[in-house]
Amino acid sequence: MYIPNSPAKRRATAVFLAPSLIGVVGFCLLPILASAVFSVMDYDLLMPMNTMKYVGFNNFRRILTGSEFPKVLLHTLTYLAMYLPLILLTSVGEALILNRSFRGRGLFRTVTYTPVITSWVAAAVVWQWVLSGKYGLLNQMLSGIGITGPAWLNSKDWAMAGVVLAAVWKDTGYYALMVLAALKSIDPTCYEAADIDGANGVRKLTSITLPLISPTLFLLIVINIIYGLQVFDSVLIMTDGGPGGATTVFLERIYKYAFKQYKMGLASAYSWILFALILIFTVIQFGLQRKWVNYDA
Repeated sequence: MYIPNSPAKRRATAVFLAPSLIGVVGFCLLPILASAVFSVMDYDLLMPMNTMKYVGFNNFRRILTGSEFPKVLLHTLTYLAMYLPLILLTSVGEALILNRSFRGRGLFRTVTYTPVITSWVAAAVVWQWVLSGKYGLLNQMLSGIGITGPAWLNSKDWAMAGVVLAAVWKDTGYYALMVLAALKSIDPTCYEAADIDGANGVRKLTSITLPLISPTLFLLIVINIIYGLQVFDSVLIMTDGGPGGATTVFLERIYKYAFKQYKMGLASAYSWILFALILIFTVIQFGLQRKWVNYDA
């Protein structure tokens, strides 16, 4: 790290860095420290802070031994299990299309990226209509091929799938651009050599394209597992944790404990449990990357 030699330069550096440091301390470090303190306290957000009582790890014990936690964990992992493969498949597929030259590519790129810049509120209104059991566009399309669609967001069995469909639709364009950038970095001579050897499209995809973009795919997996474990806005807007608690996830529980029931201690404990879960998943991913990620290109 560069440190200026003269006192005047050090003062100037400190002045310019101060706004960022204040932001990091005020909006990151202090909230983290506060949540750690609240997690071992019995604290009602509507009561004065001097009424807090130290309860040790009782908040964690109450969450982990309660009947709600296994359901929240299962719903969160269910969302992740459906979302992750779909977002990888659609992102890579869309990037492969955008990497080719064809008429109307600019329009296609605009259309596929538009959901990314659309607010979740507007997107939720559209998807609540699309997934409507009686008049929804998706069920009308399914009925055209003789399939009776479910009442997506009103069904305990299908509500999470509906949320995942909306999330994949909204996020694909963003991650497709990341994959597209990786595709553009591949040396064309690799494909020329494969053509000389008589490799077909599938062989080039599996032996050249995917190995060479594996660092980007690894990044996408890390990002989307973290995002999947922290899914919130789509669930809150589209189902509010329902029907019958079928889409209750970690951040939805944290939000409602903190700002609906004002149980800041339980909300903070839930936050630290989620942090531990994300840390475990991340460590596992970095441990497994050596087996499939290619950094030699």
